Amino acid sequence: MAKVGYVEVNTERCKGCNLCVVSCSTDVLELQPREVNNRGYHFVYVKHPDACIGCANCGYVCPDGCLTVYMTKEKEPVNPVVTL
Repeated sequence: MAKVGYVEVNTERCKGCNLCVVSCSTDVLELQPREVNNRGYHFVYVKHPDACIGCANCGYVCPDGCLTVYMTKEKEPVNPVVTL
C-alpha cells in the first residue's frame, strides 16, 4: 500500500514566512498571492494536495505551528476472484 499525506493549514495563524513552501520537496504548498488573513498576511495554502507524501518537513519548520500533517494508507484496489 502506498502512503499518502495530507496537510491542513491554520490560515489565521500563518504569517506567510514561506519556510514551509521552501522545505516542501514536492511543491504542495504555495503562498496565497491575492488573499490575506485577518492579520494582513498572505497565508500558505495547499496548491497540489495530491502530491503530498506526508513527510512533515513543512510542519517541522513552521515557527508558529500552523500546519498539521496527516499520513494515511491508500486503499488497495479489490480484485474480484472469478471462478468458472
